[in-house]
Amino acid sequence: MAKFTFNMPDVGEGVAEAEVVEWHVKVGDRVEEDQHLVDVMTDKATIDIESPVSGVITQLAGEVGDTIAIGAMLLVIETESEVSEEEAEAAAEQVEDEMSDAPTSEEVAERIEVETSDASYADDAIAAAPKPAPAATSAPEHRSEAKVLASPAVRQRARELGIDLAQVKPAADGRVRHADLDAFLAYNAGSGFGPAGVRRADETIKVIGLRKRIAQNMAAAKRHIPHFTYVEECDVTDLEALRAQLNAARGDGPKLTMLPLLISAICKMVPAFPMINARYDDEAGLVTRYGAVHLGMAAQTDSGLMVPVIRDAQAKNLWQLAREIGRLAEAARTGKATSEELSGSTLTITSLGPLGGVATTPVINRPEVAIIGPNRIVERPMFIPDGMGGERIAKRKLMNISISCDHRVVDGHDAASFVQGIKRLIGTPALLLVD
Repeated sequence: MAKFTFNMPDVGEGVAEAEVVEWHVKVGDRVEEDQHLVDVMTDKATIDIESPVSGVITQLAGEVGDTIAIGAMLLVIETESEVSEEEAEAAAEQVEDEMSDAPTSEEVAERIEVETSDASYADDAIAAAPKPAPAATSAPEHRSEAKVLASPAVRQRARELGIDLAQVKPAADGRVRHADLDAFLAYNAGSGFGPAGVRRADETIKVIGLRKRIAQNMAAAKRHIPHFTYVEECDVTDLEALRAQLNAARGDGPKLTMLPLLISAICKMVPAFPMINARYDDEAGLVTRYGAVHLGMAAQTDSGLMVPVIRDAQAKNLWQLAREIGRLAEAARTGKATSEELSGSTLTITSLGPLGGVATTPVINRPEVAIIGPNRIVERPMFIPDGMGGERIAKRKLMNISISCDHRVVDGHDAASFVQGIKRLIGTPALLLVD
């Protein structure tokens, strides 16, 4: 018998340490070569580390949430024979290969910023994106709890909560994690899940992994950026009528949601307000105003919040925008979006959609200087001109538009004027079709 010390591999250039997100083994477990050992997160990506050898786990370095330096002991495996240095190096190289296409820390931040966002207009496109058709001969899948892939900690927590793991939707790799339990609980809140009248036990959850990165990015954005938010009410009755007319005559074209129309209005106003479509490097003291609008659209997917980017949105017509939104939504939904498609935005649009309430105060996607948040469309009576010099009461469709800006770069007057310009365009939607 021999002991093999598996050190934390070098998982990327400039990475000095990694955080343990989830152990998939415990001391005493028998593991086989290439078995999944642990998930670790760096400032670049989350990495699955597999065992380079077969044997029995005798020691683990740290608990979930602990950080381990590159090159430090990760775990110890008792093997039946000695492991050569060449084999150990090969295992480290395998992990490094997995990091070769990992996004940068800035790209990761752009994916997970604005964690309270849920872009319903982008969600419409995700819902409309084609989904794989089930095989004609396939039978419905019935999972038993015994067949569910999950760590002992997840199984224990599920038992304490009275959750049947077979009812929980797993991650893309088929394994149920704590985040999947959280999603199950949130989805079933108020639906009668769990014994009626039974008080559930208090629960303390360690902030780790993706949630920890979100917390850090949100704190950095609020700490460094002096936010202010402006909200304006817009009449979108005619805009919705135009959308219905265009959809009725679209032929083989994609169905228009509200998002292409809003993006078109935003892009038409940006040239008059270049300070909105910008990034601020506060360390260098430089503001870059972009000529092109690379618009990020925050969207909730099964894998979490993602912000695919519409490149050169200002150069696309409504149909081109709709096609690009559909393409990016499908890539986000299936987890196939590339790092290029998820980075480089110069301005972001985000929405809580039907849950949007009266107004929102979205958090800026640093280092951008503005973020736009359309809210829920509601129907209310309004006084409108009757065409004879008077007014009449009519039912209208109204939507508030919120904008949060970096007050170091954008003045309140400019933000208000920008949104007022968007209000005029969507209030008279024929202007969106004029070059």
